[in-house]
Amino acid sequence: MRTIQMTLDDDLVKAVDRLAKKLKTTRSAFARKALREAIKQVNIKSLENKHKKGYERYPAGKTEFSVWESEQEWGD
Repeated sequence: MRTIQMTLDDDLVKAVDRLAKKLKTTRSAFARKALREAIKQVNIKSLENKHKKGYERYPAGKTEFSVWESEQEWGD
């Protein structure tokens, strides 16, 4: 693990410190978790955009998903 220096707004530091205390963790652990979650969300968004662009370039055919119609169960 490496130690880094960051510049944050005072209000943000206070909010992080309050939450870290409430969650019984440290500022660093809280920041690590938040950064991991942010990276995960950016990666998900990137994959969603790739998926969307793929369907824009090659739209689904009218019968592409019809093979699954018999698998659908809507209940009574």
